[in-house]
Amino acid sequence: MKSIVSEKSQETISKPIRDSLGLRPGTALQFEATEGKLVRVKAVSEDVFRKWRGRGKLPGGASVDEFIRRARSAS
Repeated sequence: MKSIVSEKSQETISKPIRDSLGLRPGTALQFEATEGKLVRVKAVSEDVFRKWRGRGKLPGGASVDEFIRRARSAS
């Protein structure tokens, strides 16, 4: 598919391609120059919760099930 770079160095991606790749406003794209070709790929977003998994501490050293049980009985 052909696309023309505008005077502001912007490019339009056609709707069928945006839909098929799940591109929405704000989607990050990564550009690479490979063997004289411009390759554009959807940037893989980092899991924002990954670094926090397993770091939380529950009050009183309770298990998750015990904490939920106490929270439900308190309300």
